[in-house]
Amino acid sequence: MNRTARTNTNKRAPRSRPGRGRPAASGGEFALPVTVTPALPPVEDFAELDMPERLLATLGTEGVTAPFPIQAATLPNSLAGRDVLGRGRTGSGKTLAFGLALLARTAGQRAEPRQPLALVLVPTRELAQQVTDALTPYARALRLRLATVVGGLSIGRQASALRGGAEVVVATPGRLKDLIDRGDCRLDRVAITVLDEADQMADMGFMPQVTALLDQVRPGGQRLLFSATLDRNVDRLVRNYLHDPVVHSVDPSAGAVTTMDHHVLHVEDEDKHATTTEIAARDGRVIMFLDTKHAADRLAKKLLAVGVRAAALHGGKSQNQRTRTLAQFKDGHVSVLVATNVAARGIHVDNLDLVVNVDPPGDHKDYLHRGGRTARAGESGTVVTLVLPHQRREVSRLMADAGITPRTTRVRSGEAELTRITGAQAPSGVPVVLAPPAAEARPAAEGRPSRTGSAPRARRGRPAQQGRRRAPSKGANPSRGAKGNGR
Repeated sequence: MNRTARTNTNKRAPRSRPGRGRPAASGGEFALPVTVTPALPPVEDFAELDMPERLLATLGTEGVTAPFPIQAATLPNSLAGRDVLGRGRTGSGKTLAFGLALLARTAGQRAEPRQPLALVLVPTRELAQQVTDALTPYARALRLRLATVVGGLSIGRQASALRGGAEVVVATPGRLKDLIDRGDCRLDRVAITVLDEADQMADMGFMPQVTALLDQVRPGGQRLLFSATLDRNVDRLVRNYLHDPVVHSVDPSAGAVTTMDHHVLHVEDEDKHATTTEIAARDGRVIMFLDTKHAADRLAKKLLAVGVRAAALHGGKSQNQRTRTLAQFKDGHVSVLVATNVAARGIHVDNLDLVVNVDPPGDHKDYLHRGGRTARAGESGTVVTLVLPHQRREVSRLMADAGITPRTTRVRSGEAELTRITGAQAPSGVPVVLAPPAAEARPAAEGRPSRTGSAPRARRGRPAQQGRRRAPSKGANPSRGAKGNGR
């Protein structure tokens, strides 16, 4: 069923108008632009969309049965070539909302070496891998080649993939710029560009790189911008690079309230560690967020010492270590992921029903993204924030900015109320020793000479391959099952 829209590529979207959209209490939200050309109506079923039959068949194979609201609203318009500005809370289905349109509109084309046809820009390596994992079965069905371009991994292999001719590139801005500077990639044939989590790219200081990359893509191409939050840092992108966009906004905080329970637990300084340990020892997986990588490492070490299978994830780890830790968490070998904000976006784990802010986040956006690791794809979940006496006023303001009204409870370790809210229990006390990621276990394999001066016994290639074989495949692929369309 073909659906068409009147496009207006010569008119830019009007500048933001005061009084439109929902300004955050902090004044950070910008007024959403007004669409000039009427949008196509949402659909109720994927079959109503003008997509290749192989794509529709793969949706069924992957267990994706019906579109989520953001997919239903934006796909008719993005498939018709319109620019799209989509806002929806994390886990609401943004990846397939832009991914299906990008793949459907690229189907049947072949890229020349070093000249991709479609580009997805993301802020973090983890989000790049998640997007790649989510889109791979659909790209394969259409015989489109995907290349993932991120820091921390071999730039030579990534350059080789681009030289081989990849139709779709999923990239972080810094590594993509490096490859362009080396002459391994050109963007002048990119017809569809996606900016995923643009606000975080701005927060991380990537905006100059993002705009420089956007200036290199084909003039008049399609731009799709999706994010869980939109603030004034993104306003420049919307005004300068989106033309008469179709706007679809689902209030991220309101969406979170309907599927999450939010708890603020008042704890005393001397009891915080015991409370944290008992929550970590619960049955089931949990992500615990802390402010710094050193604090994450310390907590993970202490949890292992009392019998909790914990591992730290932060920017101080190599990419291979981070990938291995995530694989262990997804397959259940690790039950507690102790993370900094590096894990707040771009990580999807099925059946994760609890997120704990051991350290309260710095602002309401961080709160929403941390909490968004649970209650994904229509599931329910609980977000708990541990609050010391001197943090109470600050956390109250943060919750108000996020549009959250949490349940507030004073708790102590060992109390029934803590168990009722979080499933907390006493740890076994039997120390746990986890096999370290390959890069930690074999420092000589990273090119450093061994202390004896002899050559390393294990070559780099085999352990890395073994690590990849142990990573989750079909059984742990978050894109499978009915909840897969929440990617």
